[in-house]
Amino acid sequence: MMKPLQPSADPIAFLRALFDIAVARAQPMHVLPAHLPPPPKGRTLVLGAGKASGAMVQALDAAWPQDAPLSGLVVTRYGYVPPALRARPGRIELVEAAHPVPDAAGEQAARRMLALTQGLTADDLVICLISGGGSALLPLSAEGLTLADKQRINRELLLSGATIAEMNCVRKHLSAIKGGRLAAACAPAQVLTLLISDVPGDDPDVIASGPTVPDPTTCDEALAIINRYRLDLPDAIRAGLQSGALETPKPGNPVFDGNRVEMIATPRHMLQAVADACAQAGLPAHILADDMEGESRDIALAHAALARSVARHGTPFSRPCVLLSGGETTVSVAKGSIPGKGGRGTEFLLALALALQGAPGIYALAADTDGIDGSEDNAGAWITPDLLARARDAGQNPRAALDRHDAYTLFAATGDLLETGPTYTNVNDFRAVLVL
Repeated sequence: MMKPLQPSADPIAFLRALFDIAVARAQPMHVLPAHLPPPPKGRTLVLGAGKASGAMVQALDAAWPQDAPLSGLVVTRYGYVPPALRARPGRIELVEAAHPVPDAAGEQAARRMLALTQGLTADDLVICLISGGGSALLPLSAEGLTLADKQRINRELLLSGATIAEMNCVRKHLSAIKGGRLAAACAPAQVLTLLISDVPGDDPDVIASGPTVPDPTTCDEALAIINRYRLDLPDAIRAGLQSGALETPKPGNPVFDGNRVEMIATPRHMLQAVADACAQAGLPAHILADDMEGESRDIALAHAALARSVARHGTPFSRPCVLLSGGETTVSVAKGSIPGKGGRGTEFLLALALALQGAPGIYALAADTDGIDGSEDNAGAWITPDLLARARDAGQNPRAALDRHDAYTLFAATGDLLETGPTYTNVNDFRAVLVL
């Protein structure tokens, strides 16, 4: 827990401390051990994928009895192996692959995972460690789809403005391991899935495209999303979706009998921990929502309107206060255009600053709790009332930067990027607006 700070003395240091609390609440070493069962009669196999899976492996290995059998294979993003585990690997093999666009290393890891499920019995236990990013890290394609096809479709989805639920609906139906197929491969062993949620609503079937849980979405829905965003598909895959041949295991399928799913960290947990810390610092904090979706710049306009109302009129909240929100916004890039540098957090902040136009006493921080906002090297950034003036002094045009989705370049020029490196967890977007 942070040492109480006076937000008016250093608003940015205060907001950064809140982000650190958000990340700490979602650290697997703190939250995972309480969810572990006793060792089974047979063997324990650990499988999984995600940006937090390296830290989840570390926490599980440390908590699991040393005299109980433990083995497995888990894949995480390049650079997301905790330093202690890299220096001294444990009983569970941890490999790295690419995110957000998949690569051959992820494909090979997914293929090996399916092979490890062969020969499991009802006496065995499979513990699946699943967190955000797992979908791209398990790119084992349905028959008729190449890795190159998968990579192209993934890039098009990322630029389309599709929601995470839409993207994962498509991914599940184009996969040989996601959408419940990994759980089907594990039967008749019992499966315990431990989840760190990075998706609005915390739906288990959406997190990492639900490799171990029933999939309520359909081939028809996946095809509708593909048509909506005008994605190109190989003819054989389109035919498989149209015929239902690529359908996923549904709720009620006996392969899920006896399986358990436990949510060990969520955006709500993260935001509540931050709100509690603010209360200890004597500052009211208001959680607007933990599941916000939509265009980053539109979400920014809503936050700006609320912050201005608080600052000018004391409604709906009195100042000083902190406005907190989570979820996963989107940045839609026109097909064929060349986007600038940036991610959801920096786009939100630049749009927020333009909407506020230097309103005094309003500061904000937005970042991705995994430590990477988009595909750059920053977790996010922050804004101060004088940001727009400082940006122009640095030769930046804020409105033009927003129009070309180039917020990263602007914040780099003003020195307002938040750079943390990998955090080894992932409960998605964190936004805090401080109104003094």
